[in-house]
Amino acid sequence: MGWSQRLFGALRRVLSKEVKEQVGTDRFGNKYYYIPEYKNWRGQTIREKRIVEAANKREIDYEVGDIPTEWEAWIRKTRKTPPTMEEIMKNEKYREEIQMKSQDFYEKEKLLQESNKELAPPVQTQIKGHASAPYFGKEEPSVAPTSTGKTFQPGSWMPQDDKGHNQ
Repeated sequence: MGWSQRLFGALRRVLSKEVKEQVGTDRFGNKYYYIPEYKNWRGQTIREKRIVEAANKREIDYEVGDIPTEWEAWIRKTRKTPPTMEEIMKNEKYREEIQMKSQDFYEKEKLLQESNKELAPPVQTQIKGHASAPYFGKEEPSVAPTSTGKTFQPGSWMPQDDKGHNQ
């Protein structure tokens, strides 16, 4: 940023009554500011702002994850108060514990899969029909209708294999 831009920005903040208050810094060197709601010189109410000043000034140097999750939540106004260093350290320790547990889980799962390769493959069952069909578990429906007392089972219709039926 050139000296003229810094001068213009400072002049604009003085004229607009914008007060930038630093609320914290993260381990990457990013600085976080809070600008409370204020009225500008025209009498318009300007809403509060939450700003991060990145340690890497160039946009090209910025990568996802350069802003900790807690600070990003504060900037996006999903949390009211800025995070403390104790909270960030506690959450970082928790993330490391979860990562170690997941690593242990994947290692155990891998060993279990290797031991299951030695077992015989599961027996394949053959299923005929569908459970909602009235003849599930019984013989296949016949072409002729069947009746036994109170129940009537209509026969199934199968199209004929007659290719010359419209001659």
